[in-house]
Amino acid sequence: MEHLDVLVVGAGISGIDAAYRLQTEHPQRTYAILEARDAIGGTWDLFRFPGIRSDSDMFTLGFPFRPWRAAAAIADGASIRRYLQETAAEFGIDRRIRFGRRVTAAAWSSPDQRWIVEVQVADGSTERYSCDFLFLGTGYYRYDRGYLPDLPVIDAYRGTVVHPQHWPEDLDCAGKRVVVIGSGATAVTLVPALAERGAQVTMLQRSPSYVVALPGTDRLVDRLPRWAHRLIRWKNVLVTSGFYELARRAPGAAKRLLRAGLERQIPDHRVIDRDFTPRYQPWDQRLCVVPDGDMFRAMRSGRAEVVTDTIATFTSVGIRLDSGRELPADVVVTATGLQLQVAGGMRITVDGTVVDPGRTVVYRGCLLSGVPNLAICIGYVNASWTLRSDLTARYVCRLLAHMDAHGYRSATPEFDGDVAARPLLALTSGYVQRAADVLPKQGTAAPWVLHQNYLVDVLSTRFGDVTRDMVFAVRPMRRSTVAVDAAAPRPD
Repeated sequence: MEHLDVLVVGAGISGIDAAYRLQTEHPQRTYAILEARDAIGGTWDLFRFPGIRSDSDMFTLGFPFRPWRAAAAIADGASIRRYLQETAAEFGIDRRIRFGRRVTAAAWSSPDQRWIVEVQVADGSTERYSCDFLFLGTGYYRYDRGYLPDLPVIDAYRGTVVHPQHWPEDLDCAGKRVVVIGSGATAVTLVPALAERGAQVTMLQRSPSYVVALPGTDRLVDRLPRWAHRLIRWKNVLVTSGFYELARRAPGAAKRLLRAGLERQIPDHRVIDRDFTPRYQPWDQRLCVVPDGDMFRAMRSGRAEVVTDTIATFTSVGIRLDSGRELPADVVVTATGLQLQVAGGMRITVDGTVVDPGRTVVYRGCLLSGVPNLAICIGYVNASWTLRSDLTARYVCRLLAHMDAHGYRSATPEFDGDVAARPLLALTSGYVQRAADVLPKQGTAAPWVLHQNYLVDVLSTRFGDVTRDMVFAVRPMRRSTVAVDAAAPRPD
Protein backbone atom coordinates (compact mmCIF):
# COMPACT_ATOMS: atom_id res chain seq x y z
CA MET A 1 0.00 0.00 0.00
CA GLU A 2 1.56 3.25 -1.16
CA HIS A 3 1.72 6.12 1.35
CA LEU A 4 1.61 9.81 0.38
CA ASP A 5 1.67 12.89 2.52
CA VAL A 6 -1.31 14.37 0.66
CA LEU A 7 -3.72 12.64 -1.66
CA VAL A 8 -5.73 14.83 -4.02
CA VAL A 9 -8.91 13.46 -5.58
CA GLY A 10 -9.93 14.96 -8.92
CA ALA A 11 -7.90 16.46 -11.79
CA GLY A 12 -10.16 19.39 -12.57
CA ILE A 13 -9.73 23.03 -11.59
CA SER A 14 -9.67 22.28 -7.84
CA GLY A 15 -7.20 19.41 -8.08
CA ILE A 16 -4.77 21.24 -10.36
CA ASP A 17 -4.91 24.31 -8.11
CA ALA A 18 -4.30 22.22 -4.98
CA ALA A 19 -1.38 20.45 -6.64
CA TYR A 20 0.29 23.72 -7.61
CA ARG A 21 -0.07 25.18 -4.12
CA LEU A 22 1.20 21.99 -2.47
CA GLN A 23 4.32 21.64 -4.61
CA THR A 24 5.04 25.37 -4.32
CA GLU A 25 4.45 25.90 -0.60
CA HIS A 26 5.24 22.38 0.64
CA PRO A 27 7.81 20.97 -1.81
CA GLN A 28 9.00 18.46 0.80
CA ARG A 29 5.63 16.71 0.83
CA THR A 30 4.72 13.84 -1.47
CA TYR A 31 1.39 13.95 -3.25
CA ALA A 32 -0.56 12.35 -6.08
CA ILE A 33 -3.83 13.07 -7.84
CA LEU A 34 -6.39 10.29 -8.38
CA GLU A 35 -8.71 10.95 -11.31
CA ALA A 36 -11.66 8.68 -12.13
CA ARG A 37 -11.76 9.70 -15.79
CA ASP A 38 -9.01 9.28 -18.36
CA ALA A 39 -8.37 12.98 -18.96
CA ILE A 40 -7.65 16.27 -17.23
CA GLY A 41 -10.42 18.82 -16.88
CA GLY A 42 -13.15 17.52 -14.59
CA THR A 43 -16.42 19.22 -15.50
CA TRP A 44 -14.81 20.77 -18.58
CA ASP A 45 -13.90 17.34 -19.89
CA LEU A 46 -17.26 15.78 -19.01
CA PHE A 47 -19.62 18.29 -20.65
CA ARG A 48 -19.39 18.26 -24.46
CA PHE A 49 -22.77 19.63 -25.56
CA PRO A 50 -22.86 22.24 -28.35
CA GLY A 51 -21.80 25.69 -27.21
CA ILE A 52 -20.48 24.60 -23.81
CA ARG A 53 -18.77 27.62 -22.30
CA SER A 54 -17.93 29.34 -19.04
CA ASP A 55 -20.58 31.33 -17.25
CA SER A 56 -17.88 33.15 -15.26
CA ASP A 57 -15.31 35.45 -16.82
CA MET A 58 -12.05 33.71 -17.66
CA PHE A 59 -9.89 36.26 -15.87
CA THR A 60 -11.27 34.98 -12.56
CA LEU A 61 -11.89 31.40 -13.71
CA GLY A 62 -8.25 31.22 -14.75
CA PHE A 63 -5.57 30.47 -12.16
CA PRO A 64 -3.87 33.43 -10.45
CA PHE A 65 -0.51 31.72 -10.91
CA ARG A 66 -1.10 31.28 -14.66
CA PRO A 67 -3.42 34.07 -15.85
CA TRP A 68 -5.76 33.65 -18.77
CA ARG A 69 -4.05 35.48 -21.65
CA ALA A 70 -6.67 35.44 -24.41
CA ALA A 71 -9.09 38.31 -24.99
CA ALA A 72 -12.13 36.03 -24.70
CA ALA A 73 -13.81 36.78 -21.39
CA ILE A 74 -16.36 33.98 -21.90
CA ALA A 75 -14.52 30.98 -23.32
CA ASP A 76 -15.75 27.77 -24.95
CA GLY A 77 -15.30 24.43 -23.23
CA ALA A 78 -12.55 23.20 -25.54
CA SER A 79 -10.43 26.29 -24.84
CA ILE A 80 -10.88 25.89 -21.09
CA ARG A 81 -10.01 22.21 -21.26
CA ARG A 82 -6.87 23.01 -23.26
CA TYR A 83 -5.92 25.73 -20.76
CA LEU A 84 -6.19 23.25 -17.86
CA GLN A 85 -4.12 20.66 -19.72
CA GLU A 86 -1.42 23.21 -20.55
CA THR A 87 -1.31 24.45 -16.95
CA ALA A 88 -0.89 20.93 -15.60
CA ALA A 89 1.89 20.24 -18.12
CA GLU A 90 3.73 23.51 -17.50
CA PHE A 91 4.10 22.83 -13.77
CA GLY A 92 4.64 19.09 -14.02
CA ILE A 93 1.34 18.37 -12.34
CA ASP A 94 0.26 15.99 -15.10
CA ARG A 95 3.04 13.60 -14.07
CA ARG A 96 1.42 13.25 -10.64
CA ILE A 97 -2.00 12.21 -11.97
CA ARG A 98 -3.15 8.57 -11.80
CA PHE A 99 -6.00 8.27 -14.33
CA GLY A 100 -8.81 5.74 -14.32
CA ARG A 101 -8.93 5.57 -10.51
CA ARG A 102 -12.24 6.18 -8.76
CA VAL A 103 -12.06 6.60 -5.00
CA THR A 104 -14.83 4.55 -3.42
CA ALA A 105 -14.03 4.84 0.29
CA ALA A 106 -11.80 6.69 2.73
CA ALA A 107 -11.35 5.57 6.34
CA TRP A 108 -9.61 7.62 9.03
CA SER A 109 -7.74 5.77 11.76
CA SER A 110 -6.95 7.71 14.93
CA PRO A 111 -4.46 5.09 16.18
CA ASP A 112 -2.52 5.49 12.93
CA GLN A 113 -3.40 9.17 12.35
CA ARG A 114 -3.89 8.61 8.65
CA TRP A 115 -6.43 7.85 5.93
CA ILE A 116 -6.78 4.53 4.16
CA VAL A 117 -8.24 5.10 0.69
CA GLU A 118 -9.92 2.44 -1.43
CA VAL A 119 -9.72 2.89 -5.21
CA GLN A 120 -11.51 1.17 -8.09
CA VAL A 121 -9.25 1.05 -11.16
CA ALA A 122 -10.66 1.26 -14.68
CA ASP A 123 -9.36 -2.21 -15.52
CA GLY A 124 -11.49 -3.72 -12.73
CA SER A 125 -8.74 -4.09 -10.14
CA THR A 126 -8.56 -2.30 -6.80
CA GLU A 127 -5.83 -0.30 -5.10
CA ARG A 128 -5.28 1.01 -1.60
CA TYR A 129 -3.41 4.13 -0.56
CA SER A 130 -2.66 5.73 2.78
CA CYS A 131 -2.17 9.44 3.32
CA ASP A 132 -1.81 11.97 6.10
CA PHE A 133 -4.15 14.53 4.50
CA LEU A 134 -6.97 14.08 2.00
CA PHE A 135 -7.95 16.90 -0.38
CA LEU A 136 -11.20 16.32 -2.27
CA GLY A 137 -11.33 18.36 -5.47
CA THR A 138 -14.35 16.44 -6.69
CA GLY A 139 -16.78 19.35 -6.92
CA TYR A 140 -20.40 18.56 -6.14
CA TYR A 141 -21.85 17.41 -9.47
CA ARG A 142 -22.78 13.79 -9.94
CA TYR A 143 -20.98 12.80 -13.14
CA ASP A 144 -22.76 9.57 -13.97
CA ARG A 145 -26.29 10.95 -14.10
CA GLY A 146 -28.01 14.29 -14.57
CA TYR A 147 -31.42 15.20 -13.19
CA LEU A 148 -34.49 14.17 -15.14
CA PRO A 149 -37.91 15.11 -13.73
CA ASP A 150 -41.03 13.04 -14.24
CA LEU A 151 -42.03 14.03 -17.77
CA PRO A 152 -45.58 12.90 -18.63
CA VAL A 153 -45.80 10.04 -21.14
CA ILE A 154 -42.30 10.66 -22.49
CA ASP A 155 -42.20 7.02 -23.60
CA ALA A 156 -44.79 7.88 -26.25
CA TYR A 157 -42.30 10.17 -27.99
CA ARG A 158 -40.61 8.58 -31.02
CA GLY A 159 -37.90 11.18 -31.61
CA THR A 160 -34.47 11.54 -30.01
CA VAL A 161 -34.18 12.45 -26.32
CA VAL A 162 -30.81 13.59 -24.98
CA HIS A 163 -29.55 15.05 -21.71
CA PRO A 164 -26.77 17.66 -22.12
CA GLN A 165 -24.59 15.84 -19.60
CA HIS A 166 -24.43 12.85 -21.97
CA TRP A 167 -24.45 14.47 -25.41
CA PRO A 168 -23.81 11.95 -28.23
CA GLU A 169 -20.84 12.84 -30.41
CA ASP A 170 -22.68 11.83 -33.58
CA LEU A 171 -25.88 13.82 -32.96
CA ASP A 172 -26.40 16.27 -35.84
CA CYS A 173 -29.27 18.70 -35.32
CA ALA A 174 -28.88 20.63 -38.59
CA GLY A 175 -32.24 21.05 -40.32
CA LYS A 176 -34.11 19.55 -37.36
CA ARG A 177 -36.69 20.91 -34.96
CA VAL A 178 -35.23 20.91 -31.46
CA VAL A 179 -37.05 21.59 -28.19
CA VAL A 180 -34.77 22.42 -25.26
CA ILE A 181 -36.57 21.92 -21.95
CA GLY A 182 -35.17 24.22 -19.28
CA SER A 183 -34.31 27.83 -18.58
CA GLY A 184 -30.93 27.69 -16.85
CA ALA A 185 -27.38 28.31 -17.99
CA THR A 186 -27.23 25.10 -20.03
CA ALA A 187 -30.42 25.89 -21.92
CA VAL A 188 -29.44 29.46 -22.83
CA THR A 189 -26.08 28.10 -24.02
CA LEU A 190 -27.60 25.38 -26.18
CA VAL A 191 -30.21 27.53 -27.91
CA PRO A 192 -27.87 29.85 -29.88
CA ALA A 193 -25.34 27.07 -30.50
CA LEU A 194 -27.95 24.76 -32.03
CA ALA A 195 -29.48 27.60 -34.04
CA GLU A 196 -26.06 28.44 -35.44
CA ARG A 197 -25.71 24.79 -36.49
CA GLY A 198 -28.87 25.01 -38.56
CA ALA A 199 -31.53 23.79 -36.13
CA GLN A 200 -34.91 25.40 -35.49
CA VAL A 201 -34.87 25.72 -31.70
CA THR A 202 -37.58 26.25 -29.11
CA MET A 203 -36.60 26.79 -25.47
CA LEU A 204 -39.49 25.54 -23.37
CA GLN A 205 -39.46 26.86 -19.84
CA ARG A 206 -41.86 26.45 -16.98
CA SER A 207 -40.82 29.83 -15.58
CA PRO A 208 -38.28 32.47 -16.65
CA SER A 209 -34.75 32.98 -15.35
CA TYR A 210 -32.71 36.17 -15.19
CA VAL A 211 -30.65 36.45 -18.37
CA VAL A 212 -27.93 39.04 -18.84
CA ALA A 213 -25.95 39.83 -22.00
CA LEU A 214 -22.26 40.51 -21.35
CA PRO A 215 -19.37 41.21 -23.72
CA GLY A 216 -17.69 38.03 -24.91
CA THR A 217 -14.29 39.73 -24.89
CA ASP A 218 -12.60 42.20 -22.57
CA ARG A 219 -11.28 45.22 -24.49
CA LEU A 220 -8.85 46.07 -21.70
CA VAL A 221 -6.78 42.97 -22.50
CA ASP A 222 -5.43 44.49 -25.71
CA ARG A 223 -4.77 47.86 -24.08
CA LEU A 224 -2.88 46.76 -20.97
CA PRO A 225 0.52 45.05 -20.73
CA ARG A 226 0.67 41.40 -19.71
CA TRP A 227 1.59 42.20 -16.12
CA ALA A 228 -1.65 44.13 -15.72
CA HIS A 229 -3.88 41.05 -16.01
CA ARG A 230 -4.10 41.06 -12.24
CA LEU A 231 -5.87 44.42 -12.49
CA ILE A 232 -8.44 42.92 -14.86
CA ARG A 233 -8.95 40.05 -12.45
CA TRP A 234 -9.60 42.38 -9.53
CA LYS A 235 -11.79 44.63 -11.64
CA ASN A 236 -14.01 41.66 -12.48
CA VAL A 237 -14.05 40.47 -8.87
CA LEU A 238 -15.20 43.89 -7.67
CA VAL A 239 -17.84 44.32 -10.37
CA THR A 240 -19.31 40.86 -9.80
CA SER A 241 -19.25 41.20 -6.01
CA GLY A 242 -20.72 44.68 -6.21
CA PHE A 243 -23.71 43.59 -8.28
CA TYR A 244 -24.31 40.58 -6.03
CA GLU A 245 -24.39 42.82 -2.95
CA LEU A 246 -26.72 45.22 -4.75
CA ALA A 247 -29.07 42.35 -5.62
CA ARG A 248 -29.18 41.12 -2.02
CA ARG A 249 -29.59 44.55 -0.43
CA ALA A 250 -31.65 46.38 -3.08
CA PRO A 251 -33.31 43.78 -5.32
CA GLY A 252 -35.58 46.37 -6.91
CA ALA A 253 -32.62 48.34 -8.22
CA ALA A 254 -30.97 45.15 -9.49
CA LYS A 255 -34.18 44.21 -11.33
CA ARG A 256 -34.28 47.57 -13.05
CA LEU A 257 -30.68 47.20 -14.22
CA LEU A 258 -31.32 43.72 -15.56
CA ARG A 259 -34.49 44.80 -17.35
CA ALA A 260 -32.70 47.78 -18.91
CA GLY A 261 -30.20 45.34 -20.39
CA LEU A 262 -33.02 43.18 -21.78
CA GLU A 263 -34.75 46.17 -23.34
CA ARG A 264 -31.63 46.82 -25.40
CA GLN A 265 -31.92 43.30 -26.81
CA ILE A 266 -35.69 42.74 -27.00
CA PRO A 267 -37.80 45.67 -28.28
CA ASP A 268 -41.14 44.02 -27.44
CA HIS A 269 -41.80 44.59 -23.73
CA ARG A 270 -44.53 41.95 -23.77
CA VAL A 271 -41.90 39.31 -24.53
CA ILE A 272 -39.80 40.52 -21.61
CA ASP A 273 -42.80 40.44 -19.27
CA ARG A 274 -43.83 36.97 -20.37
CA ASP A 275 -40.54 35.14 -20.95
CA PHE A 276 -37.79 37.04 -19.12
CA THR A 277 -39.33 38.29 -15.87
CA PRO A 278 -38.75 35.70 -13.13
CA ARG A 279 -40.90 35.26 -10.05
CA TYR A 280 -37.87 35.25 -7.73
CA GLN A 281 -35.42 37.99 -6.77
CA PRO A 282 -32.07 38.46 -8.55
CA TRP A 283 -29.42 36.05 -7.25
CA ASP A 284 -31.92 33.80 -5.51
CA GLN A 285 -30.68 31.69 -8.42
CA ARG A 286 -27.59 32.08 -10.59
CA LEU A 287 -27.77 34.59 -13.42
CA CYS A 288 -27.65 33.17 -16.95
CA VAL A 289 -24.98 34.85 -19.06
CA VAL A 290 -25.27 35.14 -22.85
CA PRO A 291 -22.02 36.48 -24.36
CA ASP A 292 -22.57 39.29 -26.85
CA GLY A 293 -26.31 38.58 -26.68
CA ASP A 294 -26.00 35.50 -28.89
CA MET A 295 -29.28 34.01 -27.71
CA PHE A 296 -31.16 37.20 -28.49
CA ARG A 297 -29.59 37.32 -31.96
CA ALA A 298 -30.86 33.79 -32.58
CA MET A 299 -34.34 34.91 -31.53
CA ARG A 300 -34.27 37.96 -33.80
CA SER A 301 -33.15 35.81 -36.73
CA GLY A 302 -36.17 33.55 -36.33
CA ARG A 303 -34.02 30.47 -35.68
CA ALA A 304 -35.00 30.36 -32.00
CA GLU A 305 -37.94 31.17 -29.77
CA VAL A 306 -38.76 31.00 -26.08
CA VAL A 307 -42.04 29.49 -24.89
CA THR A 308 -43.18 29.82 -21.28
CA ASP A 309 -45.66 27.04 -20.57
CA THR A 310 -45.99 23.63 -18.90
CA ILE A 311 -46.05 20.18 -20.47
CA ALA A 312 -49.39 18.41 -20.64
CA THR A 313 -48.04 15.31 -22.37
CA PHE A 314 -45.59 14.01 -24.90
CA THR A 315 -46.92 12.80 -28.21
CA SER A 316 -45.23 10.59 -30.77
CA VAL A 317 -43.99 13.66 -32.66
CA GLY A 318 -43.47 16.29 -30.01
CA ILE A 319 -44.92 17.96 -26.92
CA ARG A 320 -48.44 19.14 -26.15
CA LEU A 321 -48.56 22.05 -23.70
CA ASP A 322 -51.18 22.88 -21.10
CA SER A 323 -52.17 25.86 -23.22
CA GLY A 324 -53.08 23.45 -26.02
CA ARG A 325 -50.16 24.41 -28.23
CA GLU A 326 -48.25 21.62 -29.98
CA LEU A 327 -44.46 21.76 -30.25
CA PRO A 328 -43.25 19.39 -32.99
CA ALA A 329 -39.77 18.08 -32.28
CA ASP A 330 -37.25 15.83 -33.98
CA VAL A 331 -34.98 16.15 -30.93
CA VAL A 332 -35.86 16.90 -27.29
CA VAL A 333 -33.05 18.10 -25.05
CA THR A 334 -33.74 17.74 -21.32
CA ALA A 335 -31.67 20.59 -19.91
CA THR A 336 -33.44 20.00 -16.62
CA GLY A 337 -30.57 20.26 -14.21
CA LEU A 338 -27.91 18.42 -12.29
CA GLN A 339 -27.72 16.10 -9.33
CA LEU A 340 -25.41 17.02 -6.47
CA GLN A 341 -23.29 14.82 -4.27
CA VAL A 342 -20.41 15.34 -1.86
CA ALA A 343 -16.94 13.82 -2.11
CA GLY A 344 -17.69 12.13 -5.42
CA GLY A 345 -20.06 9.74 -3.67
CA MET A 346 -17.29 7.98 -1.73
CA ARG A 347 -17.95 6.40 1.67
CA ILE A 348 -16.17 8.28 4.46
CA THR A 349 -15.64 6.81 7.93
CA VAL A 350 -13.89 8.11 11.02
CA ASP A 351 -12.77 5.31 13.33
CA GLY A 352 -15.45 3.06 11.92
CA THR A 353 -18.27 5.62 12.17
CA VAL A 354 -19.82 6.52 8.82
CA VAL A 355 -19.77 10.25 8.13
CA ASP A 356 -22.91 11.66 6.52
CA PRO A 357 -21.69 14.94 4.96
CA GLY A 358 -25.26 16.28 5.11
CA ARG A 359 -25.05 16.14 8.91
CA THR A 360 -21.75 17.97 9.22
CA VAL A 361 -21.03 21.69 9.36
CA VAL A 362 -18.53 23.29 7.03
CA TYR A 363 -15.52 25.02 8.63
CA ARG A 364 -14.04 28.03 6.82
CA GLY A 365 -15.78 26.82 3.71
CA CYS A 366 -13.49 23.81 3.24
CA LEU A 367 -13.29 21.46 6.23
CA LEU A 368 -16.02 19.30 7.79
CA SER A 369 -16.87 19.23 11.49
CA GLY A 370 -15.53 16.17 13.25
CA VAL A 371 -13.54 14.94 10.24
CA PRO A 372 -9.73 15.10 10.68
CA ASN A 373 -7.28 16.10 7.96
CA LEU A 374 -9.80 16.34 5.15
CA ALA A 375 -10.65 19.29 2.92
CA ILE A 376 -13.38 19.67 0.32
CA CYS A 377 -13.57 22.31 -2.37
CA ILE A 378 -16.84 24.24 -2.62
CA GLY A 379 -16.89 27.04 -5.18
CA TYR A 380 -18.80 30.29 -5.13
CA VAL A 381 -22.31 30.48 -6.51
CA ASN A 382 -21.95 34.17 -7.36
CA ALA A 383 -18.45 34.15 -8.82
CA SER A 384 -16.00 31.81 -10.52
CA TRP A 385 -15.19 28.43 -9.00
CA THR A 386 -11.45 29.07 -9.14
CA LEU A 387 -11.55 32.05 -6.80
CA ARG A 388 -12.81 29.88 -3.97
CA SER A 389 -10.83 26.74 -4.87
CA ASP A 390 -7.54 28.65 -4.81
CA LEU A 391 -8.34 30.08 -1.39
CA THR A 392 -9.16 26.59 -0.16
CA ALA A 393 -5.84 25.23 -1.41
CA ARG A 394 -3.93 28.11 0.16
CA TYR A 395 -5.73 27.69 3.47
CA VAL A 396 -4.90 23.98 3.55
CA CYS A 397 -1.24 24.81 2.91
CA ARG A 398 -1.34 27.31 5.76
CA LEU A 399 -2.94 24.76 8.07
CA LEU A 400 -0.30 22.17 7.16
CA ALA A 401 2.46 24.69 7.89
CA HIS A 402 0.95 25.37 11.32
CA MET A 403 0.79 21.64 12.03
CA ASP A 404 4.43 21.26 11.00
CA ALA A 405 5.53 24.11 13.24
CA HIS A 406 3.90 22.55 16.31
CA GLY A 407 4.41 18.88 15.55
CA TYR A 408 0.72 18.14 15.12
CA ARG A 409 -0.38 14.99 13.32
CA SER A 410 -4.04 15.89 12.81
CA ALA A 411 -6.44 18.84 12.86
CA THR A 412 -10.18 18.36 13.47
CA PRO A 413 -12.75 21.19 13.36
CA GLU A 414 -14.99 20.92 16.44
CA PHE A 415 -18.52 22.29 16.14
CA ASP A 416 -19.96 22.79 19.61
CA GLY A 417 -23.57 23.23 18.49
CA ASP A 418 -23.87 26.78 19.81
CA VAL A 419 -24.17 28.12 16.26
CA ALA A 420 -27.43 27.19 14.53
CA ALA A 421 -26.90 25.30 11.29
CA ARG A 422 -28.48 26.44 8.01
CA PRO A 423 -28.32 25.37 4.34
CA LEU A 424 -24.91 25.57 2.71
CA LEU A 425 -25.96 27.32 -0.53
CA ALA A 426 -28.42 30.20 -0.33
CA LEU A 427 -30.08 29.50 -3.68
CA THR A 428 -33.64 28.52 -4.53
CA SER A 429 -32.53 26.62 -7.64
CA GLY A 430 -34.05 23.17 -7.98
CA TYR A 431 -30.71 21.34 -8.00
CA VAL A 432 -29.76 23.00 -4.71
CA GLN A 433 -33.11 22.39 -3.03
CA ARG A 434 -33.08 18.73 -4.05
CA ALA A 435 -29.68 18.33 -2.39
CA ALA A 436 -30.57 20.07 0.88
CA ASP A 437 -30.02 16.88 2.88
CA VAL A 438 -26.91 15.90 0.91
CA LEU A 439 -24.75 19.00 1.26
CA PRO A 440 -23.05 20.00 4.53
CA LYS A 441 -24.63 22.76 6.60
CA GLN A 442 -23.14 26.08 7.59
CA GLY A 443 -23.47 28.16 10.73
CA THR A 444 -24.35 31.80 11.24
CA ALA A 445 -21.01 32.97 12.62
CA ALA A 446 -17.34 32.55 11.73
CA PRO A 447 -15.57 30.25 11.19
CA TRP A 448 -18.64 28.17 10.33
CA VAL A 449 -19.95 30.38 7.51
CA LEU A 450 -19.47 29.81 3.79
CA HIS A 451 -19.09 33.41 2.67
CA GLN A 452 -20.07 34.34 -0.86
CA ASN A 453 -17.60 37.19 -0.67
CA TYR A 454 -14.10 36.83 -2.09
CA LEU A 455 -12.74 39.91 -0.31
CA VAL A 456 -13.82 38.59 3.10
CA ASP A 457 -12.42 35.16 2.32
CA VAL A 458 -9.05 36.52 1.23
CA LEU A 459 -8.59 38.09 4.66
CA SER A 460 -9.82 34.97 6.47
CA THR A 461 -7.56 32.67 4.46
CA ARG A 462 -4.43 34.70 5.01
CA PHE A 463 -4.97 36.05 8.52
CA GLY A 464 -7.72 33.98 10.17
CA ASP A 465 -6.85 32.08 13.36
CA VAL A 466 -6.15 28.48 12.27
CA THR A 467 -6.52 27.29 15.88
CA ARG A 468 -10.06 28.59 16.44
CA ASP A 469 -12.54 25.74 17.05
CA MET A 470 -9.83 23.29 15.99
CA VAL A 471 -8.63 20.25 17.92
CA PHE A 472 -5.04 19.25 17.18
CA ALA A 473 -3.38 15.94 18.01
CA VAL A 474 0.36 15.56 18.54
CA ARG A 475 0.41 11.75 18.67
CA PRO A 476 -1.95 8.92 17.71
CA MET A 477 -5.16 8.84 19.74
CA ARG A 478 -7.43 5.97 20.70
CA ARG A 479 -10.41 7.53 18.97
CA SER A 480 -11.21 10.74 17.12
CA THR A 481 -14.24 12.96 17.67
CA VAL A 482 -16.94 11.81 15.26
CA ALA A 483 -18.71 14.23 12.97
CA VAL A 484 -21.21 16.52 14.67
CA ASP A 485 -24.81 15.88 13.66
CA ALA A 486 -25.89 19.33 12.53
CA ALA A 487 -29.49 18.18 12.17
CA ALA A 488 -29.78 16.76 15.67
CA PRO A 489 -31.46 18.79 18.43
CA ARG A 490 -29.09 20.62 20.72
CA PRO A 491 -29.14 19.93 24.47
CA ASP A 492 -30.79 22.53 26.68
